[in-house]
Parts: sequence; C-alpha cells; structure tokens
Amino acid sequence: MTNTITLNNGVTMPQLGFGVFQVSTQDTEDAVAEALRVGYRSIDTAAIYGNEEPVGRALAASGVARDELFVTTKLWNTDQGYDEALRAFDTSMGKLGLEQLDLYLIHWPAAARDRYVDSWRALGKLLADGRVRAIGVSNFQPAHLEKVIEATDTVPAVNQVELHPRLPQEELRRFHAEHGIATEAWSPLAQGGDLLREEVLTGIADKHGRTPAQVVLRWHLQLGNVVIPKSVTPSRIAENFAVFDFELDQGDLDRIATLDTGQRVGPHPDEVN
Repeated sequence: MTNTITLNNGVTMPQLGFGVFQVSTQDTEDAVAEALRVGYRSIDTAAIYGNEEPVGRALAASGVARDELFVTTKLWNTDQGYDEALRAFDTSMGKLGLEQLDLYLIHWPAAARDRYVDSWRALGKLLADGRVRAIGVSNFQPAHLEKVIEATDTVPAVNQVELHPRLPQEELRRFHAEHGIATEAWSPLAQGGDLLREEVLTGIADKHGRTPAQVVLRWHLQLGNVVIPKSVTPSRIAENFAVFDFELDQGDLDRIATLDTGQRVGPHPDEVN
C-alpha cells in the first residue's frame, strides 16, 4: 500500500500516483491497467492530454473498488471562466465515466487571460455540490495563490508544479507549507535520461542497490511531495512503485541538494496562456 497524505480539507490522497501526460490514447488504457495491477491507486490525467476516455475505461475494467481509487483531472486554459469551467468539468466526467472526481485542478493560471479567479469560484461550487472531493491548482506561483485565496477564502488543497532535483522549488514549498497546500510534482524525474546519469544519483543508487529513478522518487516522498511518475513500460511502472522499502539518509539528501540549478524542463508558468 502506498503512503498517503491528508489534504487541508481532510481528504486523504496517495503520495505516489501514476501520470499519463504525453501517453498516447492507444497506450493509455494498457499503461493505467498495468499501474493499477502493480498497486497504484492514484491516476492523474487532464483534459488537454486527450486520454481521459481510455483512463476511464481502464478504471472501469480494473475491478478496483471506486473508493480505493483517487482520480485527478484538470481544467484547460481555453475553458477558464465560471460557466466554462463547469461545462468543461461535465465533459471530463463524461469521458472518465465517473459520478464524482477526487481532485480537480486548474491546469495553468493563464494569467494573461485573467480568468483563474472565476474558474476557482466554479471549482468551489463543484466542491460544495459534492461533485469533487478536493480542488486545487497547477503551475501557480505565490502571487496567483494569494489572489485566489484572498478572493474566495478557499485555499487550494494541492498545487501541482514542475519539481525535481534540478528545480526543488524550495521557496514555493515553503509558501505551501505556511498555507497548508500539498505540493505535487510533475516531471519528477526531469524527463529522466540526463538527470538520472548524474554521478550523485548513480552513486546513491549503487549504495542502496536501487536505480537512480527510485532514488529520485524516494527523495520526493521524503520531502513530503506527492509525486506522479509516468511510464508505458511495465517493468518501469513496477520499478517506480517499489520505493517504500528503503530510506535515504541525511548525507544522501544533502548530496541531492547540490543538483539544484533552477533549470526547468517545461515552460515558466508566466509564459503559458
């Protein structure tokens, strides 16, 4: 069983989930089915990924009880606004084949559109109506978070952001901790390859008899992050889940901290509209 964290409204969420960003519609159903078979219970998708339907099919076919699953999807930028967000939610739910969602996120602040406060009010209505168990945001900076909190008195349960050893987001994580917002990491391995060849990580991996990817996922868990690695390879899906039976020591954590370069693999939140 995976570790869970308790969100600021009392809902529990698995700390390790399975992401389907950039997983093709053809591959999604098999990948999600395999993840559920291995033991993942949290699945993270988004309207813009175009794969909500195969996620829904995999969930329905899995035989896993609905109350054991934690499903997240996200509102896309062009659907921002109060009425638009409510319509987009209905569309996503139809594709997922669900009656209730566990977590709904605003995908980007899309600050130039300046509709994220209206969108946030719509998410608040979905929460009040019991259609979603928790609401949050993705790629929000402190200024965006402050704006929605001030406008509505509703603190996001989660902020899902790019976060990995090269971009540990310490300042943002401090802000989250002060406000009771859970930090969720997308691109947790910084797109793999290059980061996972870093000598710091290969050395720690050798020491623990693990892979560099497992070391990075363990680092996230010990920081308290929610983390959603993705893969379509069955062996990798299983490997990414096998991170609960070892621990990094303070020396390991200190060495990983030296990898911080502030380097992003995705766009800066202020540039996405």
